[in-house]
Amino acid sequence: MFIALSAVLIAADRTEDRVEAVTVFRAAFNDLSLPILEAAAQPLRGLYNIGPWWRRQIELAGEIRELRQEMSELRAWRDVALNYSEQMRRQQELLNLDPPMPRQRITAWAVTETGGPFVRTRLVGVGTDHGVAPGYPALNIYGVVGRTIDVGARSSRILLLTDLNSRVSVMADRSNARAMLVGDNTDFPRLDYLGRAPDLREGDRIVTSGDDNILPRGLPIGEAVLDRRGAWRVALYSSATPIDLIWIWPFTPVGAPADEAPPGLQLPAPPPEQAQDDTPAPVIGVSQDEPESGSESGEGR
Repeated sequence: MFIALSAVLIAADRTEDRVEAVTVFRAAFNDLSLPILEAAAQPLRGLYNIGPWWRRQIELAGEIRELRQEMSELRAWRDVALNYSEQMRRQQELLNLDPPMPRQRITAWAVTETGGPFVRTRLVGVGTDHGVAPGYPALNIYGVVGRTIDVGARSSRILLLTDLNSRVSVMADRSNARAMLVGDNTDFPRLDYLGRAPDLREGDRIVTSGDDNILPRGLPIGEAVLDRRGAWRVALYSSATPIDLIWIWPFTPVGAPADEAPPGLQLPAPPPEQAQDDTPAPVIGVSQDEPESGSESGEGR
């Protein structure tokens, strides 16, 4: 009897063979039983959640302790950073040095990745109307992304450091070891022209050197790493997050000195040439008082 009842229930549960009266009765029964089942499940649900709730509270208490410790350490480092910042400002004033980067910056959002002659570029929504010019460095919150190449009125294209056409002069922050950061369409651009025995260690901070007069000195690039072949590459700081918010810093390369003297500067005059006269040069070995011919005293000579 139970097997027959189960067969009937299974057959009635099929969507295409379901009887309308059974469907209405089932829906009405669910409506009536749902509040009762919900009220009965509340105490059980509360008992089941006691363990995870207390476990989460313990985890939160541990995180709060760690955050408070980090906050106290960061306050100490903040005081050190402010002290060094003030010292550096005073030294720049005494040495009459300009800061490596201007204080104004142009904020832009990366719109899309563009194709064309450059494989890895980004299109941003600022241009000459916002003060952007070709060659300006572009950074995110972690490090250098690239530099502007094609600038329009309201849009610009940024050549990324990972692009095959990118060449940037860099150095190690610890040892000042110079190199050329060459993009090869991978996420880890390589370091070329390091020399035979470069003073470079894995994990060294790589920054721009400014030797190429393309990017200013001291911009963060990434960390030096070794690949499987033993070649030096750079893990870019800018790859830590997706490239969305970009800052463009105005930068003017150092121009070549002018050939002409600036106004107000008098160049020294060349020494005057000695006046030439018709007096013949003296002949070595012949007295000036004696005649050149031997007509009068030739025998004595």
